[in-house]
Amino acid sequence: MSQESYATSFHAPVLCHTAVNTLVTDRSGVYVDATLGGGGHSRALLDHLASEGSVIGIDRDEEAICEAKARLADERMRGRFRALHAAFDELERFLSATGLAKVDGILADLGVSSYQLDRGKRGFSHRLTGPLDMRMDRRKADVAAGILNSWDTGRITKLLRSAGEEPAAGRIARAIVAARPLDSTKDLASAVRKMVPTRLEAKTLARVFQAVRIAVNQELNQLDSLFGAAERLVRTGGHMTIISYHSLEDRRVKRMFRYGNTDGVAVRDIYGNVLAPWKELMRRPVRPSPAEAAANPRARSAKLRAAVRQDNHIPTTI
Repeated sequence: MSQESYATSFHAPVLCHTAVNTLVTDRSGVYVDATLGGGGHSRALLDHLASEGSVIGIDRDEEAICEAKARLADERMRGRFRALHAAFDELERFLSATGLAKVDGILADLGVSSYQLDRGKRGFSHRLTGPLDMRMDRRKADVAAGILNSWDTGRITKLLRSAGEEPAAGRIARAIVAARPLDSTKDLASAVRKMVPTRLEAKTLARVFQAVRIAVNQELNQLDSLFGAAERLVRTGGHMTIISYHSLEDRRVKRMFRYGNTDGVAVRDIYGNVLAPWKELMRRPVRPSPAEAAANPRARSAKLRAAVRQDNHIPTTI
């Protein structure tokens, strides 16, 4: 099937065929789709696997779980698909409850789904008016408004610099504090626009909303939890494939796959070989084709990296 056939109004999976081809090593194996979304990647995986193969999908967003369950109802009936409402840091516990100790691979398509961005009530988009929510898991109490209306200027500045890589972090943080109380995405966008030239508005707003969203959902901590879980769950020889959308995520993925840690510091044996649980399948990330980027503009910044789980005692030379 074509990649476009896996897209729905809920979400269009990015680099779908590449993700499947880099992940699957055993067509009869068990795979985890750690960012289930609308079930597009899971559908592609199930189409690629043999009848004995299966997929377990997890997502923090209950609406995504409901969408995927409906879309893959036939595979649920066959016992080839299960959906779990869970975050990355709950993955091991949830899989253990199903009786699984090892899996053949884990896929993660990071970031925000099209559904989340396109629903103003979720508060993820600066283009739509809605409450300052930004929670992926709506069971959680902390929302974006809590951060923006209670953190001091210094803390907001640090957040915008570290999680948004925003050059005007200080000015924008002061504007946010001065504009309190902020109740809606429109309020936040208005405060930001006052601090930057019109030509920089779109990129600045994207960085600010990204930073706040990362803080609300603890996304980088969750990604680190996924790495830890994957090291213990993926069998030797199994693969992990991750699609990221900004440099903070991609840098973490690259370092983990290359060095076995997110610091980027290699641990070597006495011969100078790197000791790491993963070995990269490709040195450079795979990017969407011009055709895919044109069909799905939100895919333009995507970078796919993949690695094979190796025995911790087997060194990899770089």
